[in-house]
Amino acid sequence: MDTNSLPAGAVVVGVDGSDHSDRAVAWAAHEAHLTGRPLVLAHGTGILLDVDPYAGTVIHELQVAGRELVEATRTRLVTLHPDLSVHTALRTAHPRQAMLDLAERAALLVVGSRGHGPVRSVLLGSVSVGLAREAACPVVVVRPHHPGLVRRGVLVGDDGTADSAPVLEQAFRFASGHRLPLTVLHSVWDSIVDTTRSHALPKSHPAGEDARLRLAESLAGFAERYPDVHVEQVISRGQPAASLLAEADHLDLVVVGRHDRSRIGNLLLGSVAANVVEHAACPVAVVPVAPILAGTNVPRHR
Repeated sequence: MDTNSLPAGAVVVGVDGSDHSDRAVAWAAHEAHLTGRPLVLAHGTGILLDVDPYAGTVIHELQVAGRELVEATRTRLVTLHPDLSVHTALRTAHPRQAMLDLAERAALLVVGSRGHGPVRSVLLGSVSVGLAREAACPVVVVRPHHPGLVRRGVLVGDDGTADSAPVLEQAFRFASGHRLPLTVLHSVWDSIVDTTRSHALPKSHPAGEDARLRLAESLAGFAERYPDVHVEQVISRGQPAASLLAEADHLDLVVVGRHDRSRIGNLLLGSVAANVVEHAACPVAVVPVAPILAGTNVPRHR
């Protein structure tokens, strides 16, 4: 697969024919249609060792089946969205690697997730977590959700530092484009409280004033750029993942950040992202964050 032959800035979605993949495809198609971006349907057939005497035959059969799958999906989407530019990408590679290659030029990766359980598809189980940890662009994992619940918009985790700027940008952009309210949550770490629940931080708490100042500073400028987005600021006490997950049942999207693996110690933007991807009951967007070094003059917002 020549990734350079595909349009840059596309929404790329993993396709494997499962119900979980179908949900991801529907989500990605809607997002591409709404944002005016092209959509790329990606499928990785997997690889076989050359020592297998039947490798050539099996790979050919997998390629034929994969091509039929993505073409059938493309036909269905073009019928539903006649104005949508839909492309296909089929590669003889592990699905994770195929998606990582496409992420280099994509605006967004979208994958499904089976949630918990011992059985997971090749594309949509642990691969979704791996992509969220390594992809060069934002990744949306379309999690199984509880039907019938009233959704309350977008939730974004903010650690109160300049590193949260690209995470907030993604959340504001999505909320504005979908005309949804946005909740910005800052969690004050407290390992003593119940880790399975979110706890509001009392106004009398000594960390409260500092948390409010940090939150206000990180949000500076976004209200002017996105005046159509109604924003609610929430400060909680406990572990960040628990605070985010406590709200996920009633949300359209949760947005979290992810630092490079070399970055250690950030409680909100590190392993919390993987925890939320594994357990949230709504789609989760994971945004890669490049650390902002002290003393460098880097624009806060792009």
